[in-house]
Amino acid sequence: MLDKAAVILDCFRPTGGPYRLAELTERTGLPKATVHRLAADLVRLALLERTGTGYRLGGRLFELGMLVPRRHDLRETALPFLQDLYEATHETVHLGIREGRQVVYVERIHGHDPLPLPSRVGGSLPLSCTGVGKALLAFSGPDLAEEVLADPLPRLTRHSVTDPARLRTALEQTQVSGLAYEEQEAALGVSCIAAPVFAGGEAVAALSVAVPKARFRPAQLAPAVRTAALGLSRALR
Repeated sequence: MLDKAAVILDCFRPTGGPYRLAELTERTGLPKATVHRLAADLVRLALLERTGTGYRLGGRLFELGMLVPRRHDLRETALPFLQDLYEATHETVHLGIREGRQVVYVERIHGHDPLPLPSRVGGSLPLSCTGVGKALLAFSGPDLAEEVLADPLPRLTRHSVTDPARLRTALEQTQVSGLAYEEQEAALGVSCIAAPVFAGGEAVAALSVAVPKARFRPAQLAPAVRTAALGLSRALR
């Protein structure tokens, strides 16, 4: 039953819902009666919430997720540096970690202008489609990079990099410069610049600044992004 409940919870990626019972049945591949029974149990435990005729992830999951030591400690240490980066740019700032082939966003500070971003705290996106993800992928070791490059690359927009050779070149450039770039690959009209954060010689996170494409000036943003990433890396040591 625990395995089946986990399947139900996992199918809420990446948006968190809401989904109707029929949609959950289709997405999980489980019998409708099983989904209905387990969904009711998950609602009782506050792991899911009812919303009209559908279900969405419950607040208890958020509360538990914020207590995960690795994420909680990282977020607490990173907040001053993220706030400094925001003050230096007044643009949207992200902090993310890698989970498999996804980047999971641990924190986000909104800029002055509302941006149509798919990122949200606790949400995930493919590594290859985001600046934070590319920064993590470039410094996560050659084995992971080769695995990602060997499979079809996901496409979130028409600008997403789906050519393995182009992505390989971008990762090599990131390894040299310490900066990763993404231009409208996760959301149209939005570009970002990111840098990895290290602890114990390992890239444990990455942070980024996302701006409207029309005013994307990498040369102006790079010093602030690099300074924040280096400061956080030193703090984590």
